[in-house]
Amino acid sequence: MKSIKNSVLTCFILLLNVAFMNAQNHRFVDPMIGSEGLGNVFIGPSCPYGMMKPGPDNAKNANSGYSSDLDKAIYGFSQVHVSGTGGGPKYGNVSVMPFSGEFTSIKQESLREQEQVALGYYGTVLSKYNIHSEITTSDRAAFYRFTFNSGNRNAVKIDLGRYLGESDIPDGREAQQFVGSQIEVVSDTEVQGYTRIRGGWNNGSAYTVYFFAVFDQSFSDFSTWKNEQFYPGKNAQVDDGSQTGAMLFFDDLKEQSVNFKIGISFISSLKAKQNIDHEIPHWDFGKELAETQQKWERILERVEIDEDAPIEQKKMFYTGLYHTMLMPVNRTGENPLWENDTPYYDDFYAIWDTYRSSSPLITLIEPSREVDIVNAMLQIYKRDGYLPDARSGNCNGRTQGGSNAEVVIADAFVKGLKGIDYGLGLKAMMKDAMFPPGGNEEKEGRGGLTDYNRLGYVSTNFVRSGNRTLEYAYNDYCLATVAKGIERKGEYWRFIKQSDNWQNLWRDIEDNGSRGFIMPKDANGKWVDSIQCHAENGKVNYIQYTPLAQDWPNCVCWWCGVFYEASSWEYSLSVPHDVAMLIKKTGGKEAFLNRLNTFFDKGFYNVANEPSFLSPNLYHWLGRPDLSSDRIHQIIDANYSSRRDGIPGNDDSGAMSSWLAFHMMGLYPNAGQSYYLINTPYFKETVIHQENGSDFIIRAKQLNQNNKYIISATLNGKPFEKAFIEHQDIVNGGVLELKMGSTPSKIWGTGELPPSKSDGTF
Repeated sequence: MKSIKNSVLTCFILLLNVAFMNAQNHRFVDPMIGSEGLGNVFIGPSCPYGMMKPGPDNAKNANSGYSSDLDKAIYGFSQVHVSGTGGGPKYGNVSVMPFSGEFTSIKQESLREQEQVALGYYGTVLSKYNIHSEITTSDRAAFYRFTFNSGNRNAVKIDLGRYLGESDIPDGREAQQFVGSQIEVVSDTEVQGYTRIRGGWNNGSAYTVYFFAVFDQSFSDFSTWKNEQFYPGKNAQVDDGSQTGAMLFFDDLKEQSVNFKIGISFISSLKAKQNIDHEIPHWDFGKELAETQQKWERILERVEIDEDAPIEQKKMFYTGLYHTMLMPVNRTGENPLWENDTPYYDDFYAIWDTYRSSSPLITLIEPSREVDIVNAMLQIYKRDGYLPDARSGNCNGRTQGGSNAEVVIADAFVKGLKGIDYGLGLKAMMKDAMFPPGGNEEKEGRGGLTDYNRLGYVSTNFVRSGNRTLEYAYNDYCLATVAKGIERKGEYWRFIKQSDNWQNLWRDIEDNGSRGFIMPKDANGKWVDSIQCHAENGKVNYIQYTPLAQDWPNCVCWWCGVFYEASSWEYSLSVPHDVAMLIKKTGGKEAFLNRLNTFFDKGFYNVANEPSFLSPNLYHWLGRPDLSSDRIHQIIDANYSSRRDGIPGNDDSGAMSSWLAFHMMGLYPNAGQSYYLINTPYFKETVIHQENGSDFIIRAKQLNQNNKYIISATLNGKPFEKAFIEHQDIVNGGVLELKMGSTPSKIWGTGELPPSKSDGTF
């Protein structure tokens, strides 16, 4: 065992030395950040927005497939995963596993040792079999290298019956369910087939992952199986709804290693083979690793931070960018539902999480990519009838609250992204706002829309009535934004008025010294002080809430309650289009200041919760950006790090990571609107190299632990007194210079406040 362990470490170091030649920013990416604790990130190799995400599976009920627990055995390496998501698992398809001996069962597993993870690379020793397993990847094909150290007969297994979220309960709410599979040994070096699964987190219809695998040397013989019964030498197992697979035996290994490439497709096995031929036409593992890392470098190098920044901060920042760009997944040309040559993206998992900071970060760094993503959403609308709020496996669902593709479209519109049909975008937004989805209201569209359009709020006849009302009001504001911009005045006036609907659930009650909270109403307009929590199958799950009115702000019941994933304390601060009116309804600036301080000091703020993403910045609307910066740095310093547990909640397809990356630069977007709030950055200098060729530089002069407050600013040498900056100012390029001091300024950021609907700026 010792010899292979030493060779593993030596090989890994040599690989990295080759891959990191001329490397810069991507060397700071650590895929293991967020692999422990609540982060649930995918740790295997991936290309930016890559369809292929191969990695180890040792936790079938984890969305990433991975647990850092060394006592949990790897049972295979599957090719498709998501990253950072919560809820029920999805994917984990086409599992491969090297092993020695143990040929009487289709199930093999092993503990791991010497695990090595870097951007584009995964390697470990399967201790039971003493096999060094390594993976790198292209966009749609993976490159595996297995080094055996056993005199016994060796094999590689391809198992089409394994998947994440296997459940003994066939109708489990978020369980994936097996539908069918097929496998064929094409030659003594090639295997093809598919696996078909349905369900999972989004309760989606069946999806099929096709594969083609090619080895660099012949296997001596093989055995296929169906329903755990072996058929030695039988080259095909046809789909009859059974689980199938193949064992490929190697008696005379060249240099004790096997290399093989496996491509995937959602169209056909031949398409999977084409993906291999197009993307990895060679057998050089190190070359493929270097190519993958350079794909990342070409994106990561667009943001350059000062060389003197601490290594930990560099790791946090660049890993944050990396996590943001793992999802959604580019499946252009890989859509089995309709044919076209336009962009197609899948695994919006979910827009409710990513619209707030992930989409704006992609817009800032790679706007052409965001154009493709928005156009993919519009293609989904044209073909499926509704925009997605969440989508996976080519199927919409689940919608947590709003129809938040509206925010993404509006964000692209106000930031001037070209190449999008905003007339079609408005039509898609109108479909969400005017036509109830019917049937499964979690799949798409707006649940409770009949109430919302009739009453001006969602009543307690529908679950999640509190956050749905708030989110629909902001979705309507975003719809009105686009309507106004393309001169559709009728739609503008209707929906700008509806954007005030959040006020219909504003109740003048007091809790912890603050007045006014979003509270539930029934369909008759009466405030509701107690409510049963209904399970998602429509049956009462016997949880009865009977709090006093003032206790309601802290009541959370997730899918079946009044608020989703947050309390009324959190949601009652979530009015991103009209913070000025929120301040007024709270009782004025002093009352709002006290409310924010209570919110943070008493622990009502949840760092792991997207509904509170904007909340630390709300001091800006009081003319106190210094207090926003204080809160933001306290939150980051206490909850984020470069450790493996360095993400404080489910990363949610990069949502938590993009929130971090923005704030480390000293910016934060109000998604759907055209500006960024300015806060104290973590870096003395950040350079954004834009696609248009212009550089935008954020320079914090004399920034240190003592000088942590912005006391004045200039933009391109001219005084800049606002604590927010327009996107177009960044696109134009230039220098935002922040002069730092040890005490807050009484002038900077106190005059012109960020926009609000009710202050006449819209």
